[in-house]
Amino acid sequence: MPALDDSVQYLKGVGPALAKKFEKLGVRTVRDLLGHYPRRYIDYTRPYTVTAAPFDVDCCVRATVLQREGDRRIKGGRVLTRVLAADDTGTLTLSWFNAAYAAQNLQPGETYYFEGRVGGMLTRREMLHPLVRTEAQVAQCPLFPVYAATEGLPSARIARCVAAALPAAGELKDPLPPELLVKYRMPPKAETVRAIHAPRDAAEAAAARRRLIFEELYILQLGIFLLRSHGRQATSAPMRPLDLEPFWRSLPYAPTGAQRRAAGEIARDLCAATPMNRLLQGDVGSGKTLVAAAAIWYAAQNGWQSALLAPTEILARQHAANLADRLEPFGVNVTLLVGGMKAAERRVALAAVADGRAGLVVGTHAVLTDQVVFKNLGLAIVDEQHRFGVRQRGLLAGKAQSPHLLVMSATPIPRTLGLLLYGDLDISVLDELPPGRKPIRTWFITGKKRRDMYGFLDRQIEAGHQVYIVCPAIEENEADAGMKAVKQYYAETACKLLPNRRVGLLHGKLKPREKDEIMQRFKAGELDVLVSTTVIEVGVDVPNATVMVIENAERFGLSALHQLRGRVGRGAADSCCILISDNENQSVRERLHFLCRTSDGFEVARYDLETRGPGDFFGEAQHGMPTLQVADLVQDTRTLRVAQEEAKALLAADPNLARPEHRALSDEVERLFATTGALN
Repeated sequence: MPALDDSVQYLKGVGPALAKKFEKLGVRTVRDLLGHYPRRYIDYTRPYTVTAAPFDVDCCVRATVLQREGDRRIKGGRVLTRVLAADDTGTLTLSWFNAAYAAQNLQPGETYYFEGRVGGMLTRREMLHPLVRTEAQVAQCPLFPVYAATEGLPSARIARCVAAALPAAGELKDPLPPELLVKYRMPPKAETVRAIHAPRDAAEAAAARRRLIFEELYILQLGIFLLRSHGRQATSAPMRPLDLEPFWRSLPYAPTGAQRRAAGEIARDLCAATPMNRLLQGDVGSGKTLVAAAAIWYAAQNGWQSALLAPTEILARQHAANLADRLEPFGVNVTLLVGGMKAAERRVALAAVADGRAGLVVGTHAVLTDQVVFKNLGLAIVDEQHRFGVRQRGLLAGKAQSPHLLVMSATPIPRTLGLLLYGDLDISVLDELPPGRKPIRTWFITGKKRRDMYGFLDRQIEAGHQVYIVCPAIEENEADAGMKAVKQYYAETACKLLPNRRVGLLHGKLKPREKDEIMQRFKAGELDVLVSTTVIEVGVDVPNATVMVIENAERFGLSALHQLRGRVGRGAADSCCILISDNENQSVRERLHFLCRTSDGFEVARYDLETRGPGDFFGEAQHGMPTLQVADLVQDTRTLRVAQEEAKALLAADPNLARPEHRALSDEVERLFATTGALN
């Protein structure tokens, strides 16, 4: 039997070829395979009769084989294998294409369990490619696990591999302290892993799942608190209390109450004995950059440098220009530092950072390189924090000895979940928009109205406005049936339906310099239409853009659609967002209609979390967030709260998990965060 950390290829029935396919699921070792938990179970304890089985729903039918028909070749060269089965209520025809082996062991007169989707008519039931189990197999494992699968590696094959790995579960060290197992009546780890993969009954499966959810959330919270404690030494940038009024009075407009409140919370943090670690979250257009400017002003008045990290070069340039307008009247020199700078420009910028002349450095990842040395960095700010994650935040904060850290996000998260999720950050919320921001009208249409819509776009352009059109894919071969690919859409739809307009193309495979050049041309008014992927989700302000068109809107989460919608409505003209989808699914249509009725980003986020779940809500870009296997951050908030309290209590007694009895727990924390680089 291979050890836990050996490759899965050494398991019986796996081998190098199958191990390659397992890698697509993130499974490399035996330990990984044991941690690849079932998504659901097929319950063989309550099978349907033939006539009671529901149509077009995965279900289990118990029936006796009557006869196997001879294989026959049908149109297209396929071989059809059929078996006739029955019970007291009716008959069931079982069919396989090019899979005669699946039926060869079925014996007439024997009773089997068939799992699949029932079709046909009321009197002639049929099932295509059913999963077959014998009565002995059902007695041994009445709940059959179903796993997340990949091409060439179906769930049933994974189940056989897991069964081969289960003897190694006895080697697993239990990371949970024994007192927690007793307190919450949870089974030991080895027993839990065996039960989640091969439960004897539903109660055992539920108990195993409950323990794994707690364990995962407990380890998550320990990791987050450890990150936070790493920055809890005394700050190296102590600041004295100041009145923010001189900054507010310098503005050409009055700040909102939410902006004043958030800036006040930041100011209090800056004067504390430990470094600030705060998340500033607010809806699109709520004025986060102004609050950041107030914080930078505060730090500068105290004699400290600030750094602001933006996700793209063009956004960094925009921030630098806007912040220079606000801060240079106070003598704060704003220096830009991006990858596309010429060598001479870069040398001048680096010198200004090193000798302290640069009161604020605005840049991209270029700010994180070793060549960038600050004289006295006191405040580090990360814009669009979900694009960087914990590791990059740490790199920026590492430019000084415990500087204050402010991270900003325009992806609203319901406050209760945010407080639990970002245990390493305090949270400020901008929950009101500046006066004068016009609401963006949102419409949902089908593709049949696309040509009429293009007439509307042409009239908007004629009136002097600009248009965004967003597609979900770049290449046609990335797209499944009906999904719009941006390259083909640009050439075959946008350019043809707007023949006399200046249409640009933007997508993620372009070089950074090309992307910035196209975006700058759009901002300068040299393009009427920008056909793009979601790379414009976090982009520059183009006040003249009044229409956002989103093709295949069903492919995006509501929060992503809301972010895209926020690209327009930044000028004085009325703006709108048009969602296009031909998807007939009722829940999809309800989601899109909901967005048409709602402009509140926090309401959108709440609805998105409830209907799509956190995996889709946070998406792949949530680099700072480890992937959870079993826990659901929406459904399991009560367990999350308990896990958080228990994590706090443990770290109060052992702040760095240094005790020998917590070694297994420390290892699990490292493992959970390994994919994000969060603890590096």
